[in-house]
Amino acid sequence: MTPNDKKTFQSILLLDYVQRNNVKTILNGDDKFIEPLLIELMSKGYVRTSGMSYEITDAGKTVFDNFNKRYQEYLKIYDVFALVDLDKAEFAFSKYFDFNTDQEWDSFKQNPRFEDLRIAVALFKKLNPAEIVFMSFINEGRLDTSSTGWQLDLLSDRTWREIDEICNTALKPEQLGEDAMADMIEQGSKIVVALLQEEEKRNQEQAKNSVSTSDTQTEVIEETVIEEGYYGNPYYYESYYDPFYVSPFWLVPLILW
Repeated sequence: MTPNDKKTFQSILLLDYVQRNNVKTILNGDDKFIEPLLIELMSKGYVRTSGMSYEITDAGKTVFDNFNKRYQEYLKIYDVFALVDLDKAEFAFSKYFDFNTDQEWDSFKQNPRFEDLRIAVALFKKLNPAEIVFMSFINEGRLDTSSTGWQLDLLSDRTWREIDEICNTALKPEQLGEDAMADMIEQGSKIVVALLQEEEKRNQEQAKNSVSTSDTQTEVIEETVIEEGYYGNPYYYESYYDPFYVSPFWLVPLILW
């Protein structure tokens, strides 16, 4: 992970914090520690002052929105590679709907036969593996700007050293071979689409069962469910059947320093 990576990840968290909170220009408590970062973001035009508070600019919103697109897609397409049995060529997520409770699913995931191949997939697709780990930390609640003392964690080297260590020790594409990687990514992408299709089907059935079965109401419910968000559309992810495919918004730097 480069120094710019670290500064970018810190800035993403800080932009999120400014968006969700009334951050005063006279900083108190632990917020005093993030003042140098705020000043640098101001100099780049991502944050400005408004009255007695900081606020995110349009440029800052663009940065954060682009990161959020990547993050939402990470949750949909890349997380499936976190649990892969290489001997059986089996994805844990292919069994996701076989379990009745979260506890059963969590227990299944703990099986040591599963390998985490997210870093290998990121490298194969020419993505920044540190960003993938950073996203996994956010998803796991390890980088939470609503928790006490997050400002010190943001500036501490401990978290960033851990991201580096994970990237350095993870399985790499060359250890698996290009053909195996390509086949695995295609399989994983097909599982993602199948899971989203099943989720959409279940949502539709649940919506229909929760209201009157009149034709008019049913039609409205179906339209509401089918026209759900961009990231919930299963067919969008069929592009990822191509092992080398990457959405265009992954290809631009989040922040230019």
